[in-house]
Amino acid sequence: MRIGQLSERTGRSRRLLRYYEEQELITSGRSANGYREYDVACVDRVLQIRGLLDAGLPTRVIKQILPCLTTGAVHVADPTPETIAILEREHARMSERIGCLVRNRDAISDYLDAVRRQGVLPIRCSSRSWVEAPDPGSPSGVAKNRWVDSAETGVSARPA
Repeated sequence: MRIGQLSERTGRSRRLLRYYEEQELITSGRSANGYREYDVACVDRVLQIRGLLDAGLPTRVIKQILPCLTTGAVHVADPTPETIAILEREHARMSERIGCLVRNRDAISDYLDAVRRQGVLPIRCSSRSWVEAPDPGSPSGVAKNRWVDSAETGVSARPA
């Protein structure tokens, strides 16, 4: 796939993809006309790189650990004490976030289980739209902008 297609599929700019390539985080081949050509697997790799960057890892560290993430093979390339410290901090931060997500998921599950046990049906919220609609308070029913409920309750009492 060409760089524009990779950009569309990953939501990353072409400029950023060229930067990833410059940093040797992704690779491309070249077509006969000189355009960059990327493998389909590059989509997942770009998304993984973005996640690691969002987590606060610098590209030099990402470059070292990417082979472990894509092939599962651990290759140690002379990690610096700084790299080790960064990875240990990020590992601890990820573990905390995972713990928080698990607690939140469990709390939601407990709530849903309780609702199901009580037989309580979820309450449907009505959707409201700002439209030009007849004014029920006007003798002539002149149309004016107002909030209208999409539920069967009709026009709300919220005039313009």
